[in-house]
Amino acid sequence: MNGLTVIDRGEVVAQNSFTTELFSRWTSFIDAKPKTIETYTRNIRPFIYFLAENGIRNPAREDIIAFRESMKENHKPNTVQGYIMAVKQFFRWTEQEGLYPNIADHVKGAKIDSGFKKDYLTSKQVGKLLQTIDRSTLKGLRDYAILLLMVTTGLRTVEVMRANIEDMRTVADFTALFIQGKGHEERTDYVKVEPPVEDAIRAYLKARGKAEGREPLFTSIAHRNSGERMTTRSISRIAKENMIEADLQSDRLTAHSLRHTTATLNLLNGGTPEETRQLLRHSNINTTLIYSHALERASNNSEARIAKAILG
Repeated sequence: MNGLTVIDRGEVVAQNSFTTELFSRWTSFIDAKPKTIETYTRNIRPFIYFLAENGIRNPAREDIIAFRESMKENHKPNTVQGYIMAVKQFFRWTEQEGLYPNIADHVKGAKIDSGFKKDYLTSKQVGKLLQTIDRSTLKGLRDYAILLLMVTTGLRTVEVMRANIEDMRTVADFTALFIQGKGHEERTDYVKVEPPVEDAIRAYLKARGKAEGREPLFTSIAHRNSGERMTTRSISRIAKENMIEADLQSDRLTAHSLRHTTATLNLLNGGTPEETRQLLRHSNINTTLIYSHALERASNNSEARIAKAILG
């Protein structure tokens, strides 16, 4: 039988190929947040193009492996992993629906290094970054408050984007910012906002003018969407642009570097791995231990000892 074999209500129906309509049916079936669906939709497209370009109408397991290897040539491992995860989810669905066997079962994704892909800033570099910001403008007050908040709490860009004014509340004897963490529906977690950080946020809010509690903590100042909630992309751009302004220009320094900086500086200044795990809200401490192992290697002076033994 030519083309895709579809079992529909007990009847076998032949189709010409894997169509975009079929992939659309799959994304409509996914029970997830819109952002997750958007990611799966984006990540399945390369596979659709691969099938079309190679005239594959009845894909087999070896076709998925060939797709994975072709993607490795021009894409980073994390990107390839995202593509393969989408393909695996798709064929799991086709089998559940009786449309096509799960040919992606047990197909491995790309091998990903367990280390971090971004660098962190030293305490001196953080100081330089913050001092470079001109706080005589509303933009400068906002950017300073955002970056100071991120580097002292380890907040992700999405958590900064979601924050509202009313999320700053009192807990015990300190100010906290309640956040909607990664994969969470409600604002159940919080980070402590140290007095200098709170002062920076309050200074920005005062300059911004009257605002209701349900409004975003940080808003855009661009003409086309002034006063509206910022995007994760715009927050990332703020971090990158200010790093460049402070002569901290590197492909390995991004907004996510601030989160790495939070963990590293906490460990370097006496924080335990468990305290750092709580600070970053890691569900698995093994993720946090990557920072500890990196610092242990940095403090390992084996090379110097060997060189001294040989050269005196």
